[in-house]
Order: sequence, then C-alpha cells, then structure tokens
Amino acid sequence: MGMVGGGPGAFIGEVHRKAARMDGGIELVAGAFDAIPRRSKQMGREQYIDPRRAYPDYETMIEKELKLPEDKRIDFVSITVPNNWHFPMAKAFLGAGFHVMCEKPMTMDVKEALALEKIVRERRRVFGLLHTYTGYPMVKLARDMVRQGDLGKVLKIVVQYPQGWLIRPIEREGHLQASWRTDPKQSGAAGSMGDIGTHAWHLAEYVSGLAVRQLCADLTTFVKGRRLDDDGNCLLRFTKGAKGILHASQVSIGEENDLAIWVYGEQASLEWHQEHPNYLYVNRIDAPQEVWKRGNNYVAEKSPAAGRATRLPSGHPEAFLEAFANHYCNFADTIRAKMARRKADPLFLDFPGVADGVRGMKFIAAAVKSSGKGATWVKM
Repeated sequence: MGMVGGGPGAFIGEVHRKAARMDGGIELVAGAFDAIPRRSKQMGREQYIDPRRAYPDYETMIEKELKLPEDKRIDFVSITVPNNWHFPMAKAFLGAGFHVMCEKPMTMDVKEALALEKIVRERRRVFGLLHTYTGYPMVKLARDMVRQGDLGKVLKIVVQYPQGWLIRPIEREGHLQASWRTDPKQSGAAGSMGDIGTHAWHLAEYVSGLAVRQLCADLTTFVKGRRLDDDGNCLLRFTKGAKGILHASQVSIGEENDLAIWVYGEQASLEWHQEHPNYLYVNRIDAPQEVWKRGNNYVAEKSPAAGRATRLPSGHPEAFLEAFANHYCNFADTIRAKMARRKADPLFLDFPGVADGVRGMKFIAAAVKSSGKGATWVKM
C-alpha cells in the first residue's frame, strides 16, 4: 500500500492506515504524505517507512515506484487528500497501472467522475471508494434482509446525518478540516450535502437496493459568510415507487455523527444508527420489536456478508475502524484475485466502487441544481 495525504495532524489518513493494517494483509510501504516535503519525510519516519520511499509529491512517487521491481513496488495507493485532488491523483496512478482506493466524494463534478469511470474501465484496475458506513456488519444484514424480501415491497426510506461541529465559523479561525471543507475550490459545489449528505444517500441506496431517480432539495447556509451549504433537506423519489426523506446538517448543536436510516416496507421495517452500530432493529406488524445483535451466529446465517465483516464475538463492540477495514479487506482480496487471474468471490466485491462515485457526484449536482431553482424536482 502507498498513501497520498495523511500527513502530520491529519485525521482521515490515520484512520485509513489503521484500518488497512487491521487484518495483517496490507503493509504501508510508501507515501507522499504532505504537500510540504519535510512533513512527508516526517510522517514516513513516524510510519517506519524506508526514507527513500517517503516522497515529496505524488508525481515523484509514481516515477520512483515504477522503477522498482514489480514485486517491490506498491500494489495500490490510498488517496486521502481534499476533494479537488482526487481526480488528478487517481487518474495518474491508474494510468501508471496501480489500483486505487479513494476518499469520497470521488471527484469535483460529474464530468470528472465519468472520465474517471472510463479510465478505470480501460485500465482494468480495481477502484475502491471509502463510503465508510456500508462496511458495518449490521448494515450488510439490513441490505440482505431487504434483498431476501423480509420487509416486502419497500415503501419509504428515511435517512439522516446531523452534526453540529460547524455551528461557528471555525474555518476563519484556522481549523484545518473546516477550512478546506467549506472552500468550494477544494470541496466542490456542496458543503454539508457533499461531505455527509453523500454518506446518507449511499446508505439509502445500498440498504434498499433502490436508486434515487428524482430529488427536491433545499440547501441552506446558516453561518454568515460561509461559502457552501451547512444544512440540507431533500425529498427523494426512488425506483419502484418508493419515497424518501434525507436530512444532512453540520449546524445541529448537540449532534455528533448520528447517521441513521429507517426503511419501511409493506410487511416490516428496520432501523439502524451509526452511533450504536452493533444493533439492527426490526419491526413487524402486531409483533414485539426484534433486536438483532452483531456477532451472533444467526446474523452470519442470515447474511454471509455480515458474517464476513464481523471480527469479534457478540458483546465486544465493533465500530468505525472495523467498518473502514472491511472495505479495505474486500478491496485487497479483489486485487489478490485479479493478480492470481481468478474470479473474485462475490463477497470480496462488496465495497463501493467507481459506479458509486459517479452516482454520488450526480446526487450532489442534482441537489445543488434543485436548491438553486427554488427546491424544484430534478432528475438524477
């Protein structure tokens, strides 16, 4: 594994490193960790990497890695930088023949996303996208319950992702994460809807197995002087007639990361909360509520994907890092299958990819367009 980004003080890059290493099948051996070369070298030392492979920039990284014997160079790169760098970096590494794991959203706009999809197809490389929350075992169980018809026809999907950390203009106080996430030149056309609203959208489509075909969005910037939205509300129309509501906010005081989903069918409903991820709640007509608990044999029997994504027995909580690790595990096993010229097990392929990235950029574009037109219905 190589990494671009994740320099000293970075949050998400360190999460990627820990998650990738969790199962012992991935080794971090190279990186261009920071735009400032000395800081990249510093992170290389902290990660015990050969100093010659802590590079000053990603172009040099590609050049030097390609000069190494094939069995010594990196197999894939993890891209953990602000959004505006995702496309050029992914394009360069894919063009050089490396597999890519990328942070979301995949690109800055739909045009870039479609171009990247074409490159992935032409280069025949494995591309992963870190929509973290579909890595949780109980989310996979929820998806498989819907697939197996336990809920009957899906009627309605409600999904939310409220946070409160941007209630003040901390981007003007030197807060690194806030600075780039509220900058349209680095983040893209949307703020909260692009940052966390895409997680809510992806969770809804993943669990329900349905696609959003139209949406009506109302995006708001509550903090004076902020250049991107910090709150958004969407009505959704899914395929097969289902309806939905999506709410994403970064100015909801008291909220931390309460991503949650409710899926209502003709026969039953289910409910899952990211802050309590080891439980899936199922409600049936005229029956007591069921609480499905991660780590039990009945979960793996119902959903092999949930079983594969579970590392610990019941009662020993698994959470955020493990969800990241599940995507890395499936991504890496898919690469191994490709290297061995064999067909990947369908369970290996259960991670977000370039098609999800294209859909995500279409969701952002539709939400921004709808809100700009006074919250009109827009096709996705």
